[in-house]
Amino acid sequence: MHPVREIPCREITEAVRRLFIAANTEAPPDLLKAIRDAREAETSAVACSILDQILENADVARRESLPLCQDTGLSIVFAEIGQDVHVVGGDFSQAVREGVRQAYRDAFLRKSVCDPLSRSNTGDNTPEVLHMVIVPGNRIRLVVMPKGGGSENMSGVSMLLPAAGWEGIRKHLLQKVAQGAANACAPVLVGVGIGGAMETAIVLARRALLRPIGEPNGSDERLRDLERTLLADINVLGIGPQGLGGRTTALAVHAEMAPCHIASLPVAYQLQCHAVRHMEAIL
Repeated sequence: MHPVREIPCREITEAVRRLFIAANTEAPPDLLKAIRDAREAETSAVACSILDQILENADVARRESLPLCQDTGLSIVFAEIGQDVHVVGGDFSQAVREGVRQAYRDAFLRKSVCDPLSRSNTGDNTPEVLHMVIVPGNRIRLVVMPKGGGSENMSGVSMLLPAAGWEGIRKHLLQKVAQGAANACAPVLVGVGIGGAMETAIVLARRALLRPIGEPNGSDERLRDLERTLLADINVLGIGPQGLGGRTTALAVHAEMAPCHIASLPVAYQLQCHAVRHMEAIL
């Protein structure tokens, strides 16, 4: 049993503001290592040149506090809220939204959120997409993920026949990555969510993108095997960085799974462009 902690809304707002600015301008170390490793293994001269440019772009963005990509994304926030936390001084959701608003205003990040029909921009990149879960403890963990539109458009969910099995899942995912990787600014990170309800699968696939690049699933050998075999299959497709050829189409495949209905087999796939942007803080 933890003592109840009070966490002011202003701290939540400031954390979200700081995280979105950092996520948009600083390539994480695991991404830089994955790109360097791919550069060492790559045999295509064009692909090597593109990977070099990605590394140079990341260096310039960090030194000059500029966005890694012109698409500074839809604002996605994952929040794990300890059950022994008392948020004071306002409303948690509004505090997160204010942090998004301040980040995109203060860092001059492109606002990309609009009304789906009129296409009128909301002007401050809100509303965000907020996933909240209650967990044990008296802390709040915040993870922000700016998600670009190009890679989002190449993602999806399918309801396979339960009889599809592992081979059916592997072939389905390989087909979807083959169709979408070039338009998702390869090399991509592939997040896979299997099972649950339809929306569960999508969230599992999104959460899989938060794992350090190349870190295998820690709980299921079947998923680790799928991650290995699917990554190998993807990287012999020849799509390569930016779709211009080469062996580096994906940096990693991360898969997560949950139990599902006996009549269903949801399979979601999230293609994340090479700008794998996310940052986290614990309050």
